[in-house]
Amino acid sequence: MSDRGGTGMPSPPAPAPGPPPHAQPPATGQAPVAGRPAAAGSVRGRGPDVPPRRRRRASFARRRDRVAYVFLAPWFIGMVVFTIGPIFASLYLSFTDYTLLSPPKWLGFDNYREMLDDPRLRKSLVVTFQYVFVSVPLQLILALGLAMLLNRGVRGLAIYRSVFYLPSLLAGSVSIAILWRQIFGNDGLINQVLDLVGIEGTSWVAHPDFALGTLVLLNAWTFGAPMVIFLAGLRQIPQMYYEAAAVDGAGVVARFFRITLPLLTPVIFFNLVLQMIGAFQSFTQAFVISGGQGGPADATLLYTLYLYDRGFGSFEMGYASAMAWSLLVVIAALTAANFLLAKRWVFYSD
Repeated sequence: MSDRGGTGMPSPPAPAPGPPPHAQPPATGQAPVAGRPAAAGSVRGRGPDVPPRRRRRASFARRRDRVAYVFLAPWFIGMVVFTIGPIFASLYLSFTDYTLLSPPKWLGFDNYREMLDDPRLRKSLVVTFQYVFVSVPLQLILALGLAMLLNRGVRGLAIYRSVFYLPSLLAGSVSIAILWRQIFGNDGLINQVLDLVGIEGTSWVAHPDFALGTLVLLNAWTFGAPMVIFLAGLRQIPQMYYEAAAVDGAGVVARFFRITLPLLTPVIFFNLVLQMIGAFQSFTQAFVISGGQGGPADATLLYTLYLYDRGFGSFEMGYASAMAWSLLVVIAALTAANFLLAKRWVFYSD
C-alpha cells in the first residue's frame, strides 16, 4: 500500500464496477448477462421481437390462406358429400341386402357369392370384354391414322382438328345414341344405301349377331380425343430422324415401324389406358340403343347396363354395389397389367 500525500495513511480500496448512471434495470427483473448486451425490446423467456415488416407479411399470408380456404370449401364439401361419402357407403352396402325401401341388412359376402352363380352376369362380362377388346384398338387405329394425315401439313389444320374432335364430345349424349339407332334401324340410312346396290339389309340393332357391332362402331367413331393426343405426340418427333432414314433409303413403311411407332409408344400407352377404362364404363349408348334391356337376346348387355338393371330395375342396391366394386377390381387389375407389360414395349427417350 502506498501513502497518500506522504502521510502514511493507507488509501481506500477502489469501488466495484457497476452499470453506468444512465443504464436502467431490465423491465422483467432479470439481470443482464455480463459481457452480452440486452436485446432491445426483448421479453423474458422469448426471443427478440419480429420486425414489423415480417409481422405484416405473416399476417397478410394468413389472411390470404383463409381466403383460399373459403373459396375451396365448396369443392371440399362437394368431394366429401358426393364422392368420398358415396364410395364408402357403396362399399358398406355391397355387404348388405338393401332395396331402397327398407334398412340394409348385413349379409357378409353373400352378394359376391351370388355373383359367381349369376348367368346374366357372366353373359354381361363376355359382352363387355368383346366390346372393349374390339372397339378400343379400332378406335386407336383410326385416331392414329387421322393424326398422321393431319400431321402432313394440311391447310386449315385447326378446323379439321376441331371437326374430328366433335364426336368425342357428342357420342356420349342420348341424342347421338338415338340417331345411331335410326341409322342402323330397319329403314335407316345404312339399309337405304345398301338398297341402291341391290343388297337387302336388316335391322342391325335388332339382330343378335350385329347389335354389338353397332356399339363398337359408335365407340370407334369417338376417335377425336386420342387423335388430338396422337397429333401432339407426332409433333414432338424430331424431323432429323426421318431425314436420316430417307438418306439411308428407308421407305414410308419402314420409317413408320422403325421411327414413328417406337417413339410414339408412350402416347399409345397413355391413350390405351384411358380409352380402356372409358370403354368399361360405357352405358348410355347401350341403354338407348337396346331400350335399357341389353337386347336382343342380351347381345348388348354391357356390365354397366346389367348393374343399372339390378340396382334401379330390381331395387337390389346391395347386389349392384357389389357389382360396382367388382368392376373396380377388374379395371384396376387390367390397368396394373398394362403397366407391367408396358416395360416390354413402351420406349421412353430418356
